[in-house]
Amino acid sequence: MVPGAGTATPSLVTGLREPAPAAASAADAALGHLAQHRDRYRIADPVRDLDPLRTLTTPGGQEAVRLAQEHRGVPVLGGQYIVRMESRNGRRTITGTSGRYMTGLRVDTTPKVTRETAVERAVDAVDEDLTRNTLTAPPEEDAPPLTGTVRGLVVLPQGIGVLSWHVTVRGSDPAQAEPVLREVYIEARAGYPVLGYSGVKTVGTPDRPAAPARTAPRPAAGRGTAAQALEPGSGVTLDGRTVPLNVSFLGDSYRLRDATRLEEYGQTLTIWDARNVQASDAVGVWPKGLDVFRSPTPEFGADATGAGAVDAHWATARVHDWYREEHGRNGLDNREMSVTSLVGVTDYGGRAYVNAFWDGQKLVYGAGDEEYRPMAAAVDVVGHQMTHAVIDHSAGLVHAGQSGALSEAIADYFGNTIEAEVHGTPADDPDSGLIGEALCRTKTPRECAFRDMNDGRTTSGSFVGVTIGTDNGGVHLNSTIFGGALWDIREDLGADLTDRIVYRALTQYLTPLDGFTEGRAALLAAARDLGATTRQLSDVRRAFSAHGIVPGWENALGVDADPVLKRVNTANSVMGSGGGWWVTSTSNESGDEPYSVWTRRLDGRGQPKLMSPNDGRHHVNPATDGKTVIWQAFDAWIVSVLARPIAGGPVKTLYTGRRISSPMTVAGDLVAFPHSPRAAASQVSYLRQSDPEKRVIFGGGRFHAAHFPSLSQGRLIYQEVDQVPGTPPFRRFEYRTRMFDPATGENRVLRMVSSPGVALGQTASSATHVFWLASEDYNDNGETALRRIALDGSGTAVLSPETGPGALAMETLALSDQVVTAGTRSRRSATPGSNASLPKLWQLPAYADPPAQGSTAVRVSCNRGEQLHPVAGKGRQVLWLDGTTGTTDVVTRARPSGTCG
Repeated sequence: MVPGAGTATPSLVTGLREPAPAAASAADAALGHLAQHRDRYRIADPVRDLDPLRTLTTPGGQEAVRLAQEHRGVPVLGGQYIVRMESRNGRRTITGTSGRYMTGLRVDTTPKVTRETAVERAVDAVDEDLTRNTLTAPPEEDAPPLTGTVRGLVVLPQGIGVLSWHVTVRGSDPAQAEPVLREVYIEARAGYPVLGYSGVKTVGTPDRPAAPARTAPRPAAGRGTAAQALEPGSGVTLDGRTVPLNVSFLGDSYRLRDATRLEEYGQTLTIWDARNVQASDAVGVWPKGLDVFRSPTPEFGADATGAGAVDAHWATARVHDWYREEHGRNGLDNREMSVTSLVGVTDYGGRAYVNAFWDGQKLVYGAGDEEYRPMAAAVDVVGHQMTHAVIDHSAGLVHAGQSGALSEAIADYFGNTIEAEVHGTPADDPDSGLIGEALCRTKTPRECAFRDMNDGRTTSGSFVGVTIGTDNGGVHLNSTIFGGALWDIREDLGADLTDRIVYRALTQYLTPLDGFTEGRAALLAAARDLGATTRQLSDVRRAFSAHGIVPGWENALGVDADPVLKRVNTANSVMGSGGGWWVTSTSNESGDEPYSVWTRRLDGRGQPKLMSPNDGRHHVNPATDGKTVIWQAFDAWIVSVLARPIAGGPVKTLYTGRRISSPMTVAGDLVAFPHSPRAAASQVSYLRQSDPEKRVIFGGGRFHAAHFPSLSQGRLIYQEVDQVPGTPPFRRFEYRTRMFDPATGENRVLRMVSSPGVALGQTASSATHVFWLASEDYNDNGETALRRIALDGSGTAVLSPETGPGALAMETLALSDQVVTAGTRSRRSATPGSNASLPKLWQLPAYADPPAQGSTAVRVSCNRGEQLHPVAGKGRQVLWLDGTTGTTDVVTRARPSGTCG
């Protein structure tokens, strides 16, 4: 019996041979067994708190019952417990149990936040995430607004539990008109977004989230099947092989619809022509105007071949047959579900879409581009995506963090092993571990493969710690660590036994929130069930150990910076610094308390000070000038801007509203913050703490926006974008960096640009200069320039160029008395999805005159994880939120590390 982490219920019980209670169903027998052994499982009322989800019956009379946990009638995210048994001669014997049942949940399940407010806060959270640090750009006239749909109440299993509204947000990025699909959890007492991740499972690391733009219903499964005649057909794959296809004849044409492989009437494997569909219009909804691929003869010709439809139909059948023949699985859901595939989708605006995904309903394959064939042309890609459907209907691994990386690893494994069997690829082929290598048109397989399962990555040397906002917490970035262990096991034990071990672990042991360590335990238990020898079990352990997957591996991860505050649970809340103090927001270690604001001296002296009241609100996004701390407080109805002196005193409310953005800024009596009313563009407000009622607003018109405020020497700096009247359909915008002096009322333009492809970013200001980010020479890699100008408007300089060697994609700025620190997305040379493409920190001299030619930026830290929200200390000191260890910590360095290998 293995103890559960953070719960009294054991996570794994094996070796049982106990009679099951007499019951009409396997689910009743499982619940009865748990009720009989309350002292062992610590589940007080299994019948009340566990809801039968599904039962898997395998040849030989084995049954595995999945039970979903509820807390006071509300589902618990990831709470599942599994009971395994054998059924022979009308009697059942319990053989083991496993999973996660959270015994510490005590949270009240009555929400204070309404469903309407939950939707509003979820939409605001996604919009804020999309626009917080992105450069300004002209708003799209026809960009549809974000919308939210409430899925119901959910208890997040943190500490005593966090009651949340689950909201799905769809729409388009308000700045770039790109689609969005997010699963957001809004804490139901004070309405703060405590969790959010993209809901699409792609084969490659997506550049941006995708989402539907239409809500048309999908057609009923197998519509028209009764009038169709099944025929043998054929087609030519993109690599030139003629392959057999099961097709259907209807009316005057043959269709890529196979109704022979599923016994349930009307269920089919069908390939739909989606060459006129954008990927954004195919996520979670059924696009309008689709038709099944057709041919006048049963021999499908060049059109179907070029679109990838022949490959898709042939590979879908191969993957379906493999799961049925090797594991007895009756369809992806084990209940004869139809397999619906959309082939040939494009990216936003008709550009190439080099990806594929499973959205919970259907498989969607991109059309590829000049280098990549249509995505369905690779059996391992088709197998990967169909395996995501199998995972959804078995372990249900949450597609975020370690559980998401585990899901990607298993999808890679089965996709790869199916392709190897279909094509007869030997295990010792040097390219046999590649995913998607068959898609290359001109490059070598290794040059354009999405991943290599045999890349040798380990937790100790390769694990990349990121927040949920980046690759859903590293689901692709970290997948080959676990996938590499599966690869090694397959080499040692052979494909047949390893396939059965992984499948059994997936369907009978793993539960939604399991990570690498639980995955290791599940495979070992499944191997024992299948009669693995002592030597074979040793091989399994050795494979996981070689990749660093051992109990407690997270504790060994180190950073090259000094930890200041460990396990900050608020990576979506910015930090602040000023006047020798830093300030941040954090919850308690278990994450079940509302967030609080804390401050401490930058030199480390003294103890942290709690600034916010313990009043049930979430206190986030703080800023300070060393004398006062300001922050935002979320309650069930409004968001407030609060202030309190560091030296002590009462908390003062400066402003209340429905939506306030970040980062905010404070300097002496002045406070400034961005906000975005729904009916207008972004605004910047400033006010005086001594007289907060007299608030001054900039921006806010339909095409007149203000962004990125900073304060210095009693002056407000901000960015402005304004539409210039012109002849439709052409629109021209002017971009201005402005300085407003409240004492005199002067509002001066420091720099104005009106050429196409311009965007402006964050500002920072000192006693002598203003600094800002800008893109004035659009390029596909998204690099930005760092500019500087004196307060009197003289001496414009470029500290870091937008183009050329060393150009950086900067998003955030932190300014000290010597240097400016920039937070970036990636360098021009970074490989997409690599560690170098993650947010990193770079430091440059701030006041060199004249500035050096070309970029002189050096890395602040060589940590391989995500580095967010830098704030400046004195000299070259920087603090930031660092994700390297798999948790989010506040860390600091007194000087940059320099060149990183």
